Amino acid sequence: MHPLSLAERGLAAPAVSLSGLLSGRRPPLSGGSEANLADYAHEIARSGFPGIRQLDPVLRTDLLDCYIDRAVDHDIGESGASIRNRLALRRWLAAYAAATATAASLTVVRKAAATDSAERPSPPTATAYQRALEQIWLIESLPAWLPTRNRLRRLAAAPKHHLTDPALALRCLGLDATALLDGRSTDHPVPRDGTLLGAMFESLATLSVRVYAHANRARTYHLRTHGGEHEIDLIVERSDGRVVALEVKLSATVKDRDTQHLAWLADQLGDELLDAAVITTGKEAYRRRDGTGVIPAALLTA
Repeated sequence: MHPLSLAERGLAAPAVSLSGLLSGRRPPLSGGSEANLADYAHEIARSGFPGIRQLDPVLRTDLLDCYIDRAVDHDIGESGASIRNRLALRRWLAAYAAATATAASLTVVRKAAATDSAERPSPPTATAYQRALEQIWLIESLPAWLPTRNRLRRLAAAPKHHLTDPALALRCLGLDATALLDGRSTDHPVPRDGTLLGAMFESLATLSVRVYAHANRARTYHLRTHGGEHEIDLIVERSDGRVVALEVKLSATVKDRDTQHLAWLADQLGDELLDAAVITTGKEAYRRRDGTGVIPAALLTA
């Protein structure tokens, strides 16, 4: 089971369903949310673990840290994986967390895991780390969408990096909601577009959309062309291959430049694109004049 989605956390009364978007009818969108940027930052830090999120911040932080310690020190061994250097694994996991919501190569993650006193792990070792952490569901990368039924070409196949819950990524980096809102960065040199808060918000949206997609028997991906000319954060694919495209923006308002990749995809796919929307930190759900939906993250549900 995944951690709680935003709809399950009760920030607002959900008013927009992914099932409606997947229907292809492009229904009108409405509804309001009082959640603001600080609320989303605190939701990232609180986690989606029901037994942890309701506790006071100090105890919650301790338990999230213990969750990671338990996973690294015990669960990996119980899963059958053989990891000799636990400190190196922790450094690699922190570098991976710094790469949240990016498609950075594992070479970049390996470099970011090196310190003045420690060498970067070898490629086979880094691969072993990744497989072991996936096996115990501590990390859950988002695969690239590689369609077979349309004219799209030159799509990149690298996954986007995510931990199972963005709160775990935050704790791997030793940060909290205040650090996110203050714009504090990490000590790991992983290139990204935008802020760490933006990456963690995208990870929170990804967690939620995965839950909603699963409820609709759909699969979730991301899209990126080889040169990075076009990127779309979330592609939700029905069993017939038709899709809903979702961009995730940290801003409360949506401008034309925020929808340009969705417009490009609409030109490429035609009727195979069921719907398109931007997930935001805003207050109101609506459709733009071009038909693109604008959905506050707290309002989206299955």
